[in-house]
Order: sequence, then structure tokens, then C-alpha cells
Amino acid sequence: MKLAPGKIAIVGVWLMAAAAGGWRLHQYESAAGGAAATPTQWPAESQIKMCHEHPTLVFFAHPKCPCTRASVEELNRLMARAQGRIETRAVFFQPSNYPIEWSRSSLWDSVVAIPGVSAQADSGGIEARRFGAETSGFVAVYGTDGRLLFRGGITAGRGHPGSNPGADAIVALAKGDVVATHETPVFGCSLLDQCTASAKNQN
Repeated sequence: MKLAPGKIAIVGVWLMAAAAGGWRLHQYESAAGGAAATPTQWPAESQIKMCHEHPTLVFFAHPKCPCTRASVEELNRLMARAQGRIETRAVFFQPSNYPIEWSRSSLWDSVVAIPGVSAQADSGGIEARRFGAETSGFVAVYGTDGRLLFRGGITAGRGHPGSNPGADAIVALAKGDVVATHETPVFGCSLLDQCTASAKNQN
């Protein structure tokens, strides 16, 4: 059955639009977020408690960022694979002029349900700036001597859980292995925005 020329043109336009939309989505999912300089030694002024028995993983998250749910899933798997050899402090951005309940989102609940993970609010993003975190899902891992071992993200793309070099490197570090990967891209929303583009209508 042959299509009329007009219908062929319509189908062609639709296919081109679909391809363009798919390409834009791919670009969005694969676009890494920003990151500032991360101190090579644990910041002495930080109010986050560092563990002296195991490496300490600091996980920075925007409580309203839907992309970060994939990072939380990967954090859950990472902690299970590390088998108690790493402790994690989850630090949630809290605007200084918002009530404390603002940061207690479903992401917070998911994080504190992970064994070996504690959570705290970061009023005004003070701790995030100390560690150079600018994108939700940013992770920094420090050894028991306070030396930076890893910085970056633990997903392979924005909002996409699954095997990735960041999580593999952290698990290897927790087990005392030598790794070649010490930095990976971070995929997520801007950490220090009071409302991310995808969370403007959330409480």
C-alpha cells in the first residue's frame, strides 16, 4: 500500500521531530553538572563527622531533584557491596530562609533507610561549598587519614541507575584495592538552587 505524497511528508516531519527530541533528551541525560575544587584534605572547619575506622563518603543531594533518585539507588547498592567497609554522610541542601521540613523529602527518607548512612541538613549550602559540591549527587570519599580518595558521581547518566565507574572505584577503595579512577562526572540538578527546574511545583 502506497502512501499519498502529503502523508509521506507528514510522516517524514514526524520522524525528524522524534529524532530531534530523542537527541535533545540524550544530550540532557549525558550532560554533566558543575563541580568546584574539592579539598585534598578533609576540611578542618567542617561540621560533618569523619570516620576514623573506615573511609568516609560524603553524598551531597538536593532534596527536590528527581534525577538524584538514581544516585540514591546506586548509593544503596554501593553500600551493600562495600559490606560495612565505608561510612556515608548524606548532606541535603537546606535554604537558610526555608523551614527545616523543606529538606525532609522522600529522597531523605530513602537515604536514611540505607544501612550505614546518616543524613543531615546543610543550611545555606555551607558544607557543599566547603567540599566543592555544585551538582546534586556529588560524592567525595576521604580515607581514615583525611586524604581525598575520590570525587564525582555514581551514575552513568542523569537519572539512570546502573553499573558505573564511580561506584566501582569507591567499592574497590573501600576494600583497600588500588584503583585508576579517582574522578567521574556528576549528573544531576544544580545543588544550591532553592527550586530546581523540575521541582518548582513540589513542596
